[in-house]
Amino acid sequence: MASIRARSGKLFFDFRILNERCREQTALPDTKSNRKKLTKILDRIEAEITLGTFEYEKYFPKSPMVEKIRKIQAEMMTGYTKTPLFKDFVEEWFSEMEPTWRKATADGYRSYLDKRLIPHFGEMEVSSITKAEILKYRAHVAKQSAGKLKSKTINKFIKCLNMVMNEAADRYDFTPPHLNIKPLKEEKIHIDPFSIEEVNQILAQVRPDWRDYLLVRFFTGMRTGEIDGLKWEHVDFSRREILVRETYSAGRWEYTKNDGSQREIEMSTLVYNTLSKRFKERDPKSELVFCTGNGAPVHTPNFLRRVWRPLLSYLKLKYRKPYQTRHTAATIWLAAGENPNWIAKQMGHSTTSMLFTVYARYVPNLTRKDGSAMERLLASNIDGFHVAANKKETVDEEKPENSEVLEQQNEIAFWDQILQNTQDYRSGGNQ
Repeated sequence: MASIRARSGKLFFDFRILNERCREQTALPDTKSNRKKLTKILDRIEAEITLGTFEYEKYFPKSPMVEKIRKIQAEMMTGYTKTPLFKDFVEEWFSEMEPTWRKATADGYRSYLDKRLIPHFGEMEVSSITKAEILKYRAHVAKQSAGKLKSKTINKFIKCLNMVMNEAADRYDFTPPHLNIKPLKEEKIHIDPFSIEEVNQILAQVRPDWRDYLLVRFFTGMRTGEIDGLKWEHVDFSRREILVRETYSAGRWEYTKNDGSQREIEMSTLVYNTLSKRFKERDPKSELVFCTGNGAPVHTPNFLRRVWRPLLSYLKLKYRKPYQTRHTAATIWLAAGENPNWIAKQMGHSTTSMLFTVYARYVPNLTRKDGSAMERLLASNIDGFHVAANKKETVDEEKPENSEVLEQQNEIAFWDQILQNTQDYRSGGNQ
């Protein structure tokens, strides 16, 4: 029941609207005439509340209740949501985050949102998405794919969902629903590098215009985007290094995968000679080390369709993605006995843990600390290794001491065993 009441000798309004009790203080003293005036105003307020025309700010513009009543009225309107719908929030989130990603990363998240997440969660408020809902959705996707989607793939777009929900929870002050949800167990990735014999076959049979490209891939461990975006300005012949400073991906040059990928790759004699010869025969107008006939960067789909797949098929070799050339380089270095720290640096890994996790079965007894063991392996197994680009560039090695001679003899014996094992394996024997 609305009334005019007094507190500390001053009158105030006491009424209810939308189940909220409202008390608005006045500066009028508690007198009979002032009570009569305020009663008339209160009657008008009640009438407007009944008719639904009452505007709180009209009577009490400075009251803190103005905002509270507005919020209550908004919540009563059809379609009101306390937090944004998922489909609306992700657009805002994506536009804010996109500048921080590489284009390939942004394209991947955009695909997950459009094809997977928005169709399912789009009409739900972000605060209403529960842990049970996420688990139910993940199970549905796994079942619907009937094994066609690997756990790693499903984990990727659930990870994207988690990123969205983390930001929404932070902005709208609710607990992220995905906490304590463990990712699906992923299958261990097994690499499938090429053997020395297979590398020789590929380099011997590939189209001449693609031989240098594959040779550099096989013996530097560069990623696809790194070699496709390699420019002559990043080939340091004086220091015999390839400077990995950028990558070419999705039609544009970008920063490398991460800071650790910014590195200097030491060129073996084979790679050095190959690039030296290519540099002398290059088109001065082209800044790219490897490019198409019109000077454009290598187009991976065309390379796969016109060169890579037909070549492996012709040689009757098991099909492997070109990325396996990177694994091939790592396994060759390991088989040659190079120091793991040196190999990790060449590959762009911050630590050696990746080497012993991914390449454990290819790690022999390590004896050397630089790229010299690789030199001897290539000299023994790669056709054309001894053809130098410039005879003057040949470096004379100092005559080794007796201990070094003994070490080399031991290493020769080791390599004879490795190469024999490789030949036995290729002919059907045990590795």
